[in-house]
Order: sequence, then C-alpha cells, then structure tokens
Amino acid sequence: MGAAALAGIGARPAPTSIAAGKSGRPPDPGMPARNLGRTGYSVGIFSLGGQAALEKADNTDAATALIERALDLGVNYIDTSARYGGDARWSERYIGRVMRRRRAEAFLASKTHDRTRDGSLRILERSFELLQTDHLDLWQLHNLQTMDDVERIFAKGGAIEALIEAREQHLVRFLGVTGHADPDVLIEAIRRFPFDTVLLALNAADRHHLSFSDKLLPLAVEKRMGIIGMKVPARGRILSSWSPAPDGDRYGATGPGAISMTEALRYVLTLPVATVIVGCDTVAQLEENIAIAREFTPLSVVQMAALEERVRPVHRQALFFRRWEA
Repeated sequence: MGAAALAGIGARPAPTSIAAGKSGRPPDPGMPARNLGRTGYSVGIFSLGGQAALEKADNTDAATALIERALDLGVNYIDTSARYGGDARWSERYIGRVMRRRRAEAFLASKTHDRTRDGSLRILERSFELLQTDHLDLWQLHNLQTMDDVERIFAKGGAIEALIEAREQHLVRFLGVTGHADPDVLIEAIRRFPFDTVLLALNAADRHHLSFSDKLLPLAVEKRMGIIGMKVPARGRILSSWSPAPDGDRYGATGPGAISMTEALRYVLTLPVATVIVGCDTVAQLEENIAIAREFTPLSVVQMAALEERVRPVHRQALFFRRWEA
C-alpha cells in the first residue's frame, strides 16, 4: 500500500512553485520579517496556527474568515496538521477552502503524526486533497514526545523514509520536526537528520521546567534551522486575562496567568526564532496579535528575566504541554 501510495502521489507533475524554487510571498512591509533558517524564505514574525477556531467542527465561516483576514494583513506562513480537528481534519479542510484560491500567497506547512513510512504517505495524500494543493512547502513530523518516537521514525519502514521520498518526488520542499514535551527528544532527532526547520514550544515560563531554550534552541541556531515558536500564550493559560471555565480546566489550571499577550509575544520574539505560530479564536484577536507583532521591539535581558519571575507561580499551567512526572 505504501509503495502504491507513493507512486500515486509521485505520478503528479512537479508543482511549478517547487520547480521554480518559489512559494509564498514577501511579508507585508509593516510586519518585521526574518529568514526561515536556510530555506531562503523571508517570513513575517507572526504566523497563523491551525488550531483554536481552525480546529473546531462545523466552524467554516469563522475559520475561513480568520484565514482570509490573515492573508489580507500580510501573514505569509500558515501551519496546520493532519491531527488538528480530529479524524475529520477540520483545520486542513478550512485552510483548503482558502488555498484553492490563494495558494500562492502562503508558505504552507502541515504534519504527519504517523511514525511509519506507509501511514505517513497516506496522510500526505489526504492532506493534498483537503488542502486543495499539489504540494507542501514544509512537511513535519508531529509532536515527538519520547525517545521511542525517535526510534520508530528512524527504524526501517519509519516515517523519515516518507519525508525523504516525498521531497525527492518534489511533493514537499522542506522537512521539519516538532515537539513540546521534552527538549532531549528533539535534540536527538536533529542530531540524526538535517531537518530544515524545528517547531518548538517556547514561552516566558520555559526556563522553569525542561527548558527548550537552554540547549535545543542554541543547537537549532548552530545548524541554521528555521526556528518556529509555538505555545506562546499556552492556550491562554499564561495570560492574566485568562480564567478557567466554570466546570474546571482540563489541564488543572486554577486561576489566571501573570502577563499580557503583548508581553508573551515580545518575550518569545526576542529569542532567535524566525516566526511564531498562534491559533486565534476571532478575527479581532488575530488583528490584535498582528498589531503587537508590527510594533515589536526586543526586550532587554533584565526585562526578560523579570517576565520569567512573574510567571514562576503559574509555570506549571503555562507549561501544561511539557512532560511532567506522575
């Protein structure tokens, strides 16, 4: 099945954008831009993540309005995954409704959560259908959590074979790895293969538990990878404006966070990342985040340390996605 799947995908002509070495567009002049590692792509420092409104079932109008508005405002990188939105893969569906008309405007990234070659190729084929495109600019291994994930991916018949073959078939331009549980897992994956990008979890609480900025971030910089930050507001749990739902929080958060969205974004953007991806619930929220990014100025060492101290009391809820011992 895997070989047949690859043959079916590979039978398509190479996309013009890949053959020409181009994809996406320059970011809006009002948005600061950075190089996406060694890819040669100039990415705006704020990018659209495929969660929040984009992963909710039967949310077509709100989700597509967000995507359209992001592109209108100059966002030139969109990230999604086969995992976002459950088995129906709502996120890819919504993005595809816009990409069928505006594909040339975005550097488009998706992911495979399958650890095998054959399973990953099936996921890629379906991603093309849902995203209404014939290529991805970036295909990533989704959410490596344990060393067992690394072993399975790099074993014979593992997912890394699918990534390499898809790139050789000119179906994807670049290859990436993602994770938010344990920095050592991503470090091991990066040491085994020259990935073009790394999508890693970074926020102002990072240094308080299993820090990604201590060793993983410097390694990615050394290897000239495109570094993409995620979990910046920790799904709101690091923000002073956040409060748990009346029936409780699924991750055990008991109260509001400690900093504003402006502070959360400025903290991560002061680090050596190319861009950050943030999922948004409303167009107004998207517009607020883009406005913050447009006005970005880096924080001083003293200011960074002060934010780290302010979030210390809430660091566990702000790092709910990290590996925590039982």
